[in-house]
Amino acid sequence: MRNGSDLKREAEKEIERMEGVFGSIEGEEGEVLRLARSYFEDSKYFFEKEDYLKSFEAAVISWAYVDALLHFGKVRVPKELLKYFTVER
Repeated sequence: MRNGSDLKREAEKEIERMEGVFGSIEGEEGEVLRLARSYFEDSKYFFEKEDYLKSFEAAVISWAYVDALLHFGKVRVPKELLKYFTVER
């Protein structure tokens, strides 16, 4: 089991990663992308409240929505960010 500082570090890492993704994502601004953005905002909120587990979970849910959108060709991210997702490069 991870201790609190490990969980904080992991949550922070996911937030930073997704910050880069949302700063460069292009494509259809549909309901699923809005959900992804909403979960990302939730992640930052929980981090501020020092609820690092919920922060990490919300960031990962956000990532999953973006990953699905990439698979369906609804959004694009720069090539250097594709390494964070499960799509073919």
